[in-house]
Amino acid sequence: MSASQLLAVLKARWRCAALVFLAVLALAGAVTAVLPKQYTATASVVLDVKSTDPIAGAGIQPLAIASYMATQADLIASEPVVVNALQALKADQDPRNVAKWRDATHGQGQLLPWLAEQTLKKFEVLPYRDSNILAVTFTAPTPQGAADTANAIVRSYISTTLGLRSDPARQYNRFFDARAKQLRDAVEQAQARLTAYQREVGVVASDEKLDVENSRLSELSSQLVAAQAAAGESGSRSLYGQRSGERSPDVLSNPVISGLNGDMAQKKARLNELRARFGDQYPDVETLRANIDELQQRINAETRRVVSSLAVTNRVNESKVAQTRGELEVQRAKVLRIKAQRDQAAVLQRDVDNANQAYSAIYTQVSQSMLESQATQTNVSPLQVASPPALPSRPKVLLNLAVALILGTVLGAATALIRERRDRRLRSDDDVELLLGQPLLGRLASAAHTLPDARAKRLAFWRTPALRGA
Repeated sequence: MSASQLLAVLKARWRCAALVFLAVLALAGAVTAVLPKQYTATASVVLDVKSTDPIAGAGIQPLAIASYMATQADLIASEPVVVNALQALKADQDPRNVAKWRDATHGQGQLLPWLAEQTLKKFEVLPYRDSNILAVTFTAPTPQGAADTANAIVRSYISTTLGLRSDPARQYNRFFDARAKQLRDAVEQAQARLTAYQREVGVVASDEKLDVENSRLSELSSQLVAAQAAAGESGSRSLYGQRSGERSPDVLSNPVISGLNGDMAQKKARLNELRARFGDQYPDVETLRANIDELQQRINAETRRVVSSLAVTNRVNESKVAQTRGELEVQRAKVLRIKAQRDQAAVLQRDVDNANQAYSAIYTQVSQSMLESQATQTNVSPLQVASPPALPSRPKVLLNLAVALILGTVLGAATALIRERRDRRLRSDDDVELLLGQPLLGRLASAAHTLPDARAKRLAFWRTPALRGA
């Protein structure tokens, strides 16, 4: 059907289309008037997702903000939050709600979960675009009820977020506190073992004693080296003195022997002089010879004494070397024992340090969990408090009228077309060829065009008073 044909049908059937159109408008108006009024209140909250947590010291990563906002929106629309809000409003004590619940469930199940389910049907969480704000909207039959419920849900959500933070923190605090007591006992036991060992072996925490013993060991090492050098020298001098006593440097440098050798030289010179002047039989020559022999004996005796003293000195040096070596070994063993004791004490000290570190770490967790369990603030803040709306949100009069206009127009046109199909008539030249399948031979003018003068005469006749009276 072409547009001209459609217009022709609508022009012919306009009364039917108008009747359907008016019926639809009347029905929409009646439904709009009958439907109960519903009021929508809106409250909003802002979530601080960029600030660092003052207790935990951590913040939300930028990539996780979208997921965090979606999670919070789901949390607001969760059953526990709505149940807490309904309990705060004492909705379970309202006889009307109890009656509705009994009619719907025949007393089966629990009242609050059923009320929460019904509330969630009228409840919506709308996140603002590209922001950290969540809008909470609730629709109720009364303005005050809508505002009270929206605000109660926001308060329940804030208290729930605080509980989700503080309740696990309390559990963690109890666990960390018990663990801290165990670690504190471990620290005390480790410290007691270290103290007992230090008291037993006499090892203190400072390195002063070990430094003194090391200094003593170094000193004995130096003394041993010096004694060995002295023993080597005295041994060489003693051996040389035993082999060539009179040429020994100690013998030659001895003042007594030097004096005796000087006297010997004088007497030999005197003996040679007397022998040269008086001969070997001269009494003074014999006396000088006796004196020279006596001096020689004294020199030999003094030489033996010096050589003997060298041997004694060598034995003394060797004894000193042996004694110093023994003291050195004793001191070395003492130092090694002290080092072993200090190593054992160091092991015990590490046990104490490790226990202290573990205790410090767990105590930090105890402090943090304690602060979190006592926290009264959260990163959620009320931004807008819902107020009772002045106008109802439903039914929407303008929207219903607009829909009724469109639907009435469509139904009216459809009704006209349906009636036209049931009672099809020729309304244009195209309908002749389309419906009858015959060519158009001609067109007859309408009566209004063929008899204008006769119609005018009839009208004039009836408008003449004399004629109307006749």
